[in-house]
Order: sequence, then C-alpha cells, then structure tokens
Amino acid sequence: MPQLPDGDPAPHDGRLPAASLSAMRGGTFSLYLHVPYCSVRCGYCDFNTYTLTELGDATGASLATWVDGVAAELDLAVDVLTADGGAPPVVDTVFVGGGTPSLLGADDLGRALGVVRQRFEAAPDWEVTTEANPDQVDEAFTTALARAGYTRLSVGMQSAVPHVLATLDRTHDPRNVERAVAAAQSADLAVSVDLIHGTPGESLADWRTSVEAALALRPDHVSAYALTIEEGTALHRRVARGELPRPSEDDQADKYELADDLLTGAGYAWYELSNWARTERGRCRHNEHYWDGGHWWGVGPGAHSHVGGTRFWNVKHPRAWAQRLASGSPAEAREVLTPEQVTEERVMLGIRRREGLPVEDVPDAGRQAVAGLVAAGLLEGVPAVRDRRLVLTRRGRLLADRVTWGLLGL
Repeated sequence: MPQLPDGDPAPHDGRLPAASLSAMRGGTFSLYLHVPYCSVRCGYCDFNTYTLTELGDATGASLATWVDGVAAELDLAVDVLTADGGAPPVVDTVFVGGGTPSLLGADDLGRALGVVRQRFEAAPDWEVTTEANPDQVDEAFTTALARAGYTRLSVGMQSAVPHVLATLDRTHDPRNVERAVAAAQSADLAVSVDLIHGTPGESLADWRTSVEAALALRPDHVSAYALTIEEGTALHRRVARGELPRPSEDDQADKYELADDLLTGAGYAWYELSNWARTERGRCRHNEHYWDGGHWWGVGPGAHSHVGGTRFWNVKHPRAWAQRLASGSPAEAREVLTPEQVTEERVMLGIRRREGLPVEDVPDAGRQAVAGLVAAGLLEGVPAVRDRRLVLTRRGRLLADRVTWGLLGL
C-alpha cells in the first residue's frame, strides 16, 4: 500500500484555517466515503484496503461498525465546517468507493446515505455513486439503492477475458457484469463500467473483446485505465521475479487508441484522459469536482480531503481511525497549499480534460513552450489557441505528462 504523504501535524479537533472556510463558501462541495473492506485483495491493487479475515471483528474494524464511524466523522465535519458561524455546505455529489462498498449490502449503503442527509443539505440534482463488485449486484440490490437515493452505480468490470481477470486476481464471474448493469438500468441508475488495459499476457484482441463487451451493455460512462505495476503489490512481486512481463508503453498506447476508436465510434466522447461518456449528463460530476480543484471531505480510513486550499488525510488503519474518532479528529496530517502548488495542480488536472486549459492558467515559465507543443502535434492549433484554451490532441493525450512538464516550464 502507498505511504501517506508528509505534512504538518493535524489539530486534534480537526479545525481548519479561517481562510480555508471562507474560500469554501459558495462553492460546490462533495463527500467521499471510503469502504476499506474486500473479500480478497486483487494482486494489482495498492489502495488502502483490508480483507475481512485480516481485520476480524475488533471494535472499529468491522463491516458492522463502518456506518457508525461514518456518522461520527460526519458530525466532526459539520462542526469543523461551521466553526466560522456559517451553515454546512450544500452537498452536490457523494461517492462511496473502496475497497468493495457492495460488501456492505444495500441496507447499510442506504443507512450511510441517510446519515449524510441528516447532517447536510443535498443539492436538488445531486449525484450519488457507489462502486460495486458485479457478483454482489442484482435487482433487489439496485432497487434498494435507488430507493435510498443513489443515482449511479460504478461496476468493476476490468476485463471480459477470464485469463486476464485471473492475472489480476479478480474473482468475479464476467457473466455477472451483464446482470449487474441490467439490474442498475432497470432501477433507473446511471451506470459506469471500469476497465483496465495492459495486464501482462493481455493481447490486443483480448482488449478489443473487453471494450466491445462493455459497449454491448450500453453504459452511460466508461473508464479505461492503464495498468500500473505498483510496488508492494503481489503483481509487482510476480513481475520482479520474471513470472510476468512488465507492460510496455507501446502496448499501452495501442490499447488506448483502440479503446478511443471503439468508444468514439459507439457515440462516446472523451472528457478526461481515461473517461468517456455517452452524453454530457453521463459524465462523473464527482470526479470533475476533484479535477476542478473543488472542496470535498473524505470520510473513512486513509481518506483525503481538500477544503479551501487545505489538504488533510486520515490515518490508514480502520482500527486507528475508529480510535481517533472516539476522542477527536482521525486526521493524520495536513498541508496548506502554496500558490505554486495550486498552479501546478491546475495545470496537471486541467490539461487532461476535453475542455482544455485556459492559457491564463499557464505560468509564465511555460508559455513559451506552447508554440512548440502545437508544432509537435501535442496541442490543438486553431481554433483552440484562438479561444485561449490549450487542448490535447490524441497524440498529446498519450504524452500528457510531457505536455504538463512543458507547460510548467520544467
């Protein structure tokens, strides 16, 4: 698992700088609820997750007590966010991620959303998403989610090819993806399907099979991420031992282009490097809040938050999270972003999006690189430049990091 970043000690009561609370006022606000539980740990995953057998049933570490912990942290959030006398912010999006949120079952997922409603006002058209393992989704599950107020289901498909799923240590039955998506659609939930390309041993034909299988389901949204081999994972150890080949950049590029061709041909439009939506309403507003530098509170073990230029993150282990909540804030550390950090993040996140990056957001050190990036075919020319927005070409999407460093003058 990745280590938490360094930072300054977080106050025991979780209080935030007055300037951060002031900056939050009037902006959109989101909540992320982290479910750290999984039945098994996938070999490629380095998220902050734990199997149920690892955690046992100790206080604060079990599925049964997760919603109580969420309620306690949301009470803290309300106290912190209203310390300047203002009202709690209106919540525009909620995202329940993990881990495997569907392990909780629809009743506890509904109870968690009820806890949110008791403490915050919901925007009239709020977006509420939960991730789910397709093996745990049926019509009873999705009907209960919709009744509780969820609007969107994100299904972890990853691949439609059994040997690829096996390499990833994914245990779900690929046939259950179709059942899960159909159940969500029957409950009028928007559906997102997640795919991963570049698994060792995955051919281009395998990847085509997976993308076409996802398109056949007609989801509202598709995410297609390139696999990264993270240190400390089982997959990294297998690659290091020479049991599996490391994904090549050329292979990843070929698969990205194939996905873009197939998705575009089926009527989906990219709106962020790894995300395509069938309509404008199909875009994930929650993620867009992150990319816009919005304000959000991350609830749960290891969850990260950002409020008005202050970023803070919770202790990672579920038991430590619960213990800290019993007496104060579960935050491990925090940092107040400098103007330079804000600029860097605005460039890194903004250039990844279809709308592009306003030229005004590029620091002086990087503006001289724009003409060269256009000439290299990495940024669109006229009319994008005329509109004072920098938009990646498809080749630029494949080399987005190179473009980012150029725009930052690095």
